[in-house]
Amino acid sequence: MAPSASPATATTVYTPVTTKSTKFKHPLDPLTPDEINAVSLAIRLYTTANTPIKAVRFITCTLVPPPKRAVLAALGIPLTPGAQPEAPTPIVRKAESDFLDVVNGGTFNAILSLEDGTWNVDTCELVAEGSEPQISPEELAFCEHVVRRDATVQALAREVGVEPHQIYADGWAIGYDDRFPKHTRLQQAFVFARYSEHENLYAHPLDFVVVIDSLAEKVIQIDFPPTYKRAKDGSVELGVSSTEPCPLSEDSFTESKRERIPPPVKSFDFLPDLLQADPTHKPRDDIKPLHVLQPEGVSFKMDGNVLEWQKWKMHIGFSHREGIALSTITYNDDGEIRPIMYRLSLAEMVVPYGAPEFPHPRKFAFDSGEYGMGTMANELSLGCDCLGQIHYLPGAYVTHSGTPFIIKNAICIHEEDAGVLWKHTDYRPGGRHQTVRSRRLVVSMVCTLANYEYIWNYHFYQDGNIEIEIRLTGILQVYVAAQDEPNPYGTTIAPSINAHNHQHLFSVRVDPMVDGLYNSVVESDIVPLSAPTGSKENFAGNGFVVKDKVLKSQVQDGARDFDWARERRWRITNKARTHESSGKDASYAIMMKGGVLPLMAHTDSWVARRASFAHKTLWVVRDKEGADGSRMWPSGKYVPQTREEPEDSVGRWVKDGNGSIENEDIVLYLTVGTTHIPRPEDWPVMPVEHVNLMFKPNNFFTKNPSMDVPGTNDPMSKPAFNGANGANGSNGACCSH
Repeated sequence: MAPSASPATATTVYTPVTTKSTKFKHPLDPLTPDEINAVSLAIRLYTTANTPIKAVRFITCTLVPPPKRAVLAALGIPLTPGAQPEAPTPIVRKAESDFLDVVNGGTFNAILSLEDGTWNVDTCELVAEGSEPQISPEELAFCEHVVRRDATVQALAREVGVEPHQIYADGWAIGYDDRFPKHTRLQQAFVFARYSEHENLYAHPLDFVVVIDSLAEKVIQIDFPPTYKRAKDGSVELGVSSTEPCPLSEDSFTESKRERIPPPVKSFDFLPDLLQADPTHKPRDDIKPLHVLQPEGVSFKMDGNVLEWQKWKMHIGFSHREGIALSTITYNDDGEIRPIMYRLSLAEMVVPYGAPEFPHPRKFAFDSGEYGMGTMANELSLGCDCLGQIHYLPGAYVTHSGTPFIIKNAICIHEEDAGVLWKHTDYRPGGRHQTVRSRRLVVSMVCTLANYEYIWNYHFYQDGNIEIEIRLTGILQVYVAAQDEPNPYGTTIAPSINAHNHQHLFSVRVDPMVDGLYNSVVESDIVPLSAPTGSKENFAGNGFVVKDKVLKSQVQDGARDFDWARERRWRITNKARTHESSGKDASYAIMMKGGVLPLMAHTDSWVARRASFAHKTLWVVRDKEGADGSRMWPSGKYVPQTREEPEDSVGRWVKDGNGSIENEDIVLYLTVGTTHIPRPEDWPVMPVEHVNLMFKPNNFFTKNPSMDVPGTNDPMSKPAFNGANGANGSNGACCSH
């Protein structure tokens, strides 16, 4: 592979340290840059001595988490309510790496152990054909180079007025295309023109899609989508007879039965200096500064990757695939340390597009499994991505050479005002009131996946709530439209620019430990009382009840649908602890109604076969720890180029599983997302869209756990207009009176 620039997200040059690895500080700490370097060196030495492999390309290198019970014992967290922690046992630090045999092809997986400061290879196995590890940032960057230097691509670009130096390409996983052998490592490339440095290249899409062989570093196919036209009766019809792929033996452009479509040339920029060239653009000048100040400092403490904030404590990890991974989340309940979650993270996501004409159906990116949220993380900027007093944590991932890339400010930690936490006013004459404001802790990351940005916010509240907020922004994935071409599967957001309808479906992995490791899930339906209006049991007709069902069997109960008519909800419970008043099991409720959506593709479609997690709102499986850790990935460990539902996916775990999921060590996968019908207002950069998921204590605390939060009055608050409403707005004991 020719040299390529470092990804824009990796901003720190790494200088390796030659000292041996030392004892880790926390059993779940991610691999350090020195450890990544040492692991890759150990693999090189092993392959040289024991295999015919001549050249290695590293793709992943990550920690293999120790067994849960060993971690909990080391941290002094008991397995059941009221019990003593288990006695600590030795923990062996392990790592896992996927790498390619560049000369002969094939993917290998190695697992290593750290012994006496030296990494040793335990296993090194060839991965089954058709199983590809994620596409690396270097491969994505090099894809553009392969496309730009190709003579056929250059000629096609020149035909529509684009010179070779103006050719840019976004590399994507191939999606699904069975015209090619399973063993070929593929990328598809969406091609754009960039007419000046730093301008918005997505304003100039070209009319063809390129397929490259990543290992051979060459273009192997160019596909031309057909176009739509308006029939005499006003209906819309496709210019070809079928939406199926064109055989490789045929010329795709000829088969598309259309003319070439030049890219639109109008600029739609977003950088301030480039916007100055637009005479219609005038920045707003009526925005006054708004500062976030903490003159006495922050309320959280950090010890390496361990965070403590008020009554919360957790470990914050970085994963090349998940990005943020929060582990061993506990809450100090008046001196009792109560475990809530063992691990919380994004496990997978898929973005299927809705245009049926080939090659557009190949557009369904598994942004976590195919690329990795951690490898796509931004270097965050103080005062821009996070406001206030900020603490950052770095992230590191392996490069093709085995050395690490470091993202210095990958994870942002700070506090925010979150409005009113609770309030009540005694409305009677002379009555008093109390207002308590909420503060939340934020652990966040921003990831750029080519055109799109995802902002991951993990919020922790003073009342015991945990919230995951996903914000979507960036630039729409677009394709060129012919003059006056109708657009039945998207929106023409600007002249000759077509943005297809699509969905974003996220799979959030929840490894619970609500008051211990052994939990159950209770499904609650809220239904009207069956007794009719006028009856003795329900004379006014207003009665409704909650009907609970404990999910017991992995096969029969492990895959659940949301039911709007029944206001369905779920709780993660611990039967070994009940509330002193209600008598109900201690639990955390899953609040996800606002993010529930159906997968629009058919159940036997390309995307649905590969993304089985998207079929159901909730999956519950019994965890199974192995040499490479727990059950983790709902669409399989190796996602790129799968063609069917993988054996190690959540759908197969449920279908082929057996046994109980009641009062067991369980793992949940929650499916949330949004369906995006593009608007012109989403162009050229989309305002953030929100997807929220919350976990709320339910019979977990004796009472509102935030009653001890002081109702402080902010001395920095003042009337907006020089005391014009000072009688009601002046500083004083207004929060408690």
